[in-house]
Amino acid sequence: MPMGDATMRTPERPEEGVPHPVTEETGRGLVRRLRTPRRPRLWFEILLIAVSYWTYSLVRNAVPEQRGQALRNADWIWRTEQQLGIAVEESVNHAVNSVTWLVVGMNYYYATLHFVLTLGVLVWLYRSHPGRYAATRLVLFATTGVALLGYYLYPLAPPRLMDGGYFVDTVMVHRTWGSMASGDLKNMSNQYAAMPSMHIGWSVWCGLTIFALASVPWVRVLGLVYPVLTLVVIVATANHFWLDAVGGVLCLAFGYAVARVWCGSLPYALPRVVPGGGARRGAWAPTRA
Repeated sequence: MPMGDATMRTPERPEEGVPHPVTEETGRGLVRRLRTPRRPRLWFEILLIAVSYWTYSLVRNAVPEQRGQALRNADWIWRTEQQLGIAVEESVNHAVNSVTWLVVGMNYYYATLHFVLTLGVLVWLYRSHPGRYAATRLVLFATTGVALLGYYLYPLAPPRLMDGGYFVDTVMVHRTWGSMASGDLKNMSNQYAAMPSMHIGWSVWCGLTIFALASVPWVRVLGLVYPVLTLVVIVATANHFWLDAVGGVLCLAFGYAVARVWCGSLPYALPRVVPGGGARRGAWAPTRA
């Protein structure tokens, strides 16, 4: 090439000015980052739990009450249980109602532990098992979310609201505060959202979490006892059929399935702490505790 034709060429940099396409690998990287556990932030968790419970209550109470259908569904469940010989709710309700101190205690149990112990387990997870916190919280949120479908698709009256006088509304009879759907508080809650029972869904979540992660043997035993006592309470106070509890357990199974798919492991098999504060990419992989 003649010398006069020589020119200085700047090496080409094809990446300049060319947008990076969103590839499948980029999407996978984003999902991987979302799945990677990070140490939970207190302010975010408080806000998330508050907003989530507010949203749950708003949606649950916005579901049409459908009183007629809810009562028909309750009658169907009661007749079906009687035909199968498993209709124990009326006997338990009347037996407990005859012991004043016991039924009053159950009314307050029903009104308080549902919230107090669930929040207590969340706080314990946050402080002692930060690596498992987000996945275990996901179980609880997915369980509660799918329960809303049950309230919408299958309105159900609790036994205490059935026609025929089979059951005793223990809150009304003993004038205690024990149900958002009785007495002066009845207008603050959808009275016909009994299926599934989140008292059972949340209590079994608490019980399994405590049993799987607690290090003190008697605490682990109490974890298993708690949902059993809750089942007795919801039946004895005529707030639920025991089949509502089955619905709550099915919702919880869905919640664990969601967490298993998202995290690649059951929550309790994840590391107790987040290595390096969860800041380093690739620093975490599911392992047995």
